[in-house]
Amino acid sequence: MALIVADRVKETTNTTGTGAYTLGGATVGFGTFISSLSDGDTTYYAVTDDVFWEVGLATFTAPTTLVRTTILSSSNSGSAVNWGAGTKQIFITYPSEKAVYEDASGNVDVPNN
Repeated sequence: MALIVADRVKETTNTTGTGAYTLGGATVGFGTFISSLSDGDTTYYAVTDDVFWEVGLATFTAPTTLVRTTILSSSNSGSAVNWGAGTKQIFITYPSEKAVYEDASGNVDVPNN
């Protein structure tokens, strides 16, 4: 399917361990993953419990599962975070590692082009 990046998509998750995330519903004022993604789409995500964090690429399985595909960075030395109990915030993001931007001189560098 497609790689999707969307604005203002944020949900909660109570997922524990290092497996797929089960999405728990939108945070007030934000949309859900299913409102922006179709089954099989990939997206960049970030998740945090306000102590630990993880950023990566995931595959969406409708209606409420986000499967970790690639961990790009994390508070666990770049590996999947082994989550304990409790609520976390999970949202669509555009990771700096994947960003294309114009520098102060007006130049754009596209790595791996």
